[in-house]
Amino acid sequence: MRLLSKFRCITLDVTGTLIAYKGELGDYYCMAAKAVGLPCPDYKRMHEGFKYAYTDMAKNYPCFGHAAKMSNIVWWKTCVRDSFVRAGYEYDEENFEKIFRRIYSTFGSSAPYTVFADSQPFLRWAREQGIIVGIVSNAEYRYKDVILPALGLNQGSEWDFGVFSGLEGVEKPNPKIYQIALERAGNIAPEETLHIGDSMRKDYIPAKSIGMNALLLDRFKTPDAKNWRESGALVLPDLVAVQNLLIAEQLNC
Repeated sequence: MRLLSKFRCITLDVTGTLIAYKGELGDYYCMAAKAVGLPCPDYKRMHEGFKYAYTDMAKNYPCFGHAAKMSNIVWWKTCVRDSFVRAGYEYDEENFEKIFRRIYSTFGSSAPYTVFADSQPFLRWAREQGIIVGIVSNAEYRYKDVILPALGLNQGSEWDFGVFSGLEGVEKPNPKIYQIALERAGNIAPEETLHIGDSMRKDYIPAKSIGMNALLLDRFKTPDAKNWRESGALVLPDLVAVQNLLIAEQLNC
């Protein structure tokens, strides 16, 4: 059986698979502070501060505060404030509000993201083959409603349904998020579905655990890709390679 005949549904991760950040997240935090005339730690310290703050928020209030009924803006305001504190800077409430508004607005737009050149063509091609295309992402509601459309990745033309952790209250690597995707696709069998992502832990392992087919993209030539292959994962450089595989090959993935 050729792969195109095998799959009725393809699901994809977003960040690192379809889109990427322009630069480091900490850069935007520093620029927001400087834009309102306030001092800011160096970009590296800011980026490190953000990583720790985000990790703690994700642990204490997972899925962007879904279970705690925390609003998206409060979740991010808490995370941003902690990011600056960890980097060594604290601002009074009035100035922090100015900085936060800039950061929240920026990350709710297309400005800090770039779309890989093969993303839109692949998504449209897959749908033209009659394949149902879904998005599975640890992301908040703005990805679905604002960010992806602003980047030209629209529901109805590039993808059919989305499963976003901030809306569902479950996140990768929990396999339940993939079960939700199968249900959202119309209760398609896992063996008729292919998931494409860039994380062994969050994409490949949980998708495979419920019987889905899966492969990984190595867009940035990560050293981890060697271990992925040694673990038995199919690893491809981009979505062009995935499309060529689906057209030409019969391969167990």
